[in-house]
Amino acid sequence: MSHAAQIRIPATYMRGGTSKGVFFRLEDLPEAARMPGPARDALLQRVIGSPDPYGKQIDGMGGATSSTSKTVIVSRSARPDHDVDYLFGQVAIDKAFVDWSGNCGNLSAAVGPFAIASGLVDPARVPRDGIAIVRIWQANIGKTIVAHVPMTDGAVQETGDFELDGVTFPAAEVQLEFMDPAAEEEGASGAMFPTGSVVDDLEVPGVGTLRATMINAGIPTIFVEAAAIGYTGTELQGAINGDDKALAMFETIRAHGALRMGLIASLDQIATRQHTPKVAFVAPPADYVASSGKPVKAGDIDLLVRAMSMGKLHHAMMGTAAVAIGTAAAIPGTLVNRAAGGGERQSVRFGHPSGTLRVGAEAALVDGVWTVTKAVMSRSARVLMEGWVRVPAG
Repeated sequence: MSHAAQIRIPATYMRGGTSKGVFFRLEDLPEAARMPGPARDALLQRVIGSPDPYGKQIDGMGGATSSTSKTVIVSRSARPDHDVDYLFGQVAIDKAFVDWSGNCGNLSAAVGPFAIASGLVDPARVPRDGIAIVRIWQANIGKTIVAHVPMTDGAVQETGDFELDGVTFPAAEVQLEFMDPAAEEEGASGAMFPTGSVVDDLEVPGVGTLRATMINAGIPTIFVEAAAIGYTGTELQGAINGDDKALAMFETIRAHGALRMGLIASLDQIATRQHTPKVAFVAPPADYVASSGKPVKAGDIDLLVRAMSMGKLHHAMMGTAAVAIGTAAAIPGTLVNRAAGGGERQSVRFGHPSGTLRVGAEAALVDGVWTVTKAVMSRSARVLMEGWVRVPAG
């Protein structure tokens, strides 16, 4: 009986922030997968173990959550003032598609270290000791990310004492600057606030009319108030992810918000883009106990935020959503800014299910339009395994 042999592809399995993914150099992919299209998507799905009707991704590298069903392709950049191009693919778990509509802010922290270790950055730009500045072109959304990668004895420093809530062990800090983070989504207006307002009334059938801040920054995000949908903002995953009625409500909010933002032309199109937009709910500070058992005090945070990713409440906070939070917090009048107490601010510390996170943003009102030059946050990254992934040929 004939059988298909397995092929092996050089790959690195990395943690970046609170996510994990399989990283590839573009040049290492099979020729048919070096270009966007069905061959690339099929390969990445098989690597991750999707589509899996069991929802476990047992026969692949995925971890059966939105945070661990991720792929990254990195290549040398031909763009001026950039070192590498970075493309992110969010692989659906139980469906046969890869969503290329947005970035992963968490895995962005691993792109610089991967690029240096893989020889994709000009050695003249990488110090033996100190901080290497890696200029990344985020190809999904057409934006620049600047990664500050620590170096020791000519190698990327991965260990350290930087602690990130949602990650068990400390590691070396990687600071990220998301330049001009207002997302430019195909089909959207290109404006930071595609509706033209910092707060809108969003009509959601079966839910009601919700006040919403819909923003394109880091990743398109729909913010609503926790109290308006029956929550306090202190919820952990168990309070939502086992509630089918709640999950359906969030998906309905997401669909109608996406339509209002111009990201889809009809409601049925939302099924083909699970990665964007995100839905998050906000509330003023309150005491709660994080998923690790760590107490979070209201006095230590500016507001509470919970966010949905790929149809589930995220265990911590997506990096791109953190950019949206920091950006919205810096602009007076948004729901995020109001939950944080209002006024002008350049940074915000928010509580999420795993703990807290600080993100900064530089916002300015120019000719009556809010602009943000950059958002800044710190993450960490580490190589978990390197070598080859194997998939059946064909």
